[in-house]
This record gives sequence, C-alpha cells and structure tokens, in this order.
Amino acid sequence: MTGSASLLASSPHLIAGIVSLHPNAGNLPGGAELERLAGGLGFWALMASLVGLVLGAAAWALGSHTNNYQYSSSGRRAVLVSALAALVVGAAPEVINFLFGAGKAMR
Repeated sequence: MTGSASLLASSPHLIAGIVSLHPNAGNLPGGAELERLAGGLGFWALMASLVGLVLGAAAWALGSHTNNYQYSSSGRRAVLVSALAALVVGAAPEVINFLFGAGKAMR
C-alpha cells in the first residue's frame, strides 16, 4: 500500500467525516453584535415594508377613485411587493433554521 492509502485504511473515520458545525454567537468576538445588527436590519426592512404598503395602498385607492389605471396598478403592485417583503423578513429565520436542520440531517 502507498502511504496515503495505508493512512485511509487505518483511519476509517476519516472517510466517514468527523467535521461538525454547531453555530454559536458566543464563539467569536462580535457574534452578539452581529445578531443585534441582523435584528436591527430586520426592523428597518419591516419599516420599509410598512411605508411601501401604506404608500401603495394610497396610490391604489387614489388611482381607483380617479379611474387612473396606471396609478391603481402601480399601487396594487406596491402593496403586494411590500406584503411579500414583510413575509420574507418574518420567515427568514425559520427558513434558515429549517434549511440548516435539513442539511444537518443529510448523511
């Protein structure tokens, strides 16, 4: 056997993989600050979604009452995009945790 082949044959756990990952914000300096930063960015994203939703609803209502199809369509699109953005911001932690859990479950 060659040198690398004998090493692999004598250590079968190297083939199976012994690397693991356990995310923890306290393991590195600045981890807690990064979590707070992500929370703050989520807050600002939700505020932008709220403003977009209110402005879109106003444009939708104004366009509908003045029979202006372009304003009505733009307002409706702004309401839908803002609502979906808020949904994505709210669901992002759960989606990430689900995907991480699914990845850990793979063997």
